[in-house]
Amino acid sequence: MARAKRKAATKRARGAAPAARQDAISLLKADHRQVETWFEQFDSTRSDERKQKLAAQICQALTIHTTIEEEIFYPAFLEATEEEDIHHEAEVEHDGAKKLIAEIEASGPEDDYFDAKVTVLSEMIKHHVKEEEQRGGMFAKAREADMDLKELGERLAARKQELESDEGAASLGKATSGKRRTQRPSVRWQPSPTQS
Repeated sequence: MARAKRKAATKRARGAAPAARQDAISLLKADHRQVETWFEQFDSTRSDERKQKLAAQICQALTIHTTIEEEIFYPAFLEATEEEDIHHEAEVEHDGAKKLIAEIEASGPEDDYFDAKVTVLSEMIKHHVKEEEQRGGMFAKAREADMDLKELGERLAARKQELESDEGAASLGKATSGKRRTQRPSVRWQPSPTQS
């Protein structure tokens, strides 16, 4: 059953129109589906090597995704809708995810908390995606505001392609490297081994 779901999700992600021709919401939703597929694959594998590879793919994809949303989509959304509460909540959710991404990138399957960190990140992203995609959420409000989603999609796709290139990845790494930590999780809801 899980295997069939993964195949269907992968097929949906692959069957999407090329990013340059997608509107902004279609592009962002395609990113969501891809990461969901990778989280499902992470959950079902027992191979440490595969877990490391999937976690790296997830972290890179989410870093690029949050960057293009924050640089392009969110400012356009806020300007068009003046929906500060929705905008601010999305930004705060991104900040929490970025902290956990940095911790995952700084560790590996040998870390006792590695699987838990990826699981919590998956839960955070599921919540965030639901908030964006649900009726009355950010994407619905963007459509109601009659934003130029085709033009935004082109800008998002171009920036995404730039960040996925070797040069873009290097600049993205420099921008986030100072924020990475190698300590145990600092996210409040995760237990610390020193607490009793």
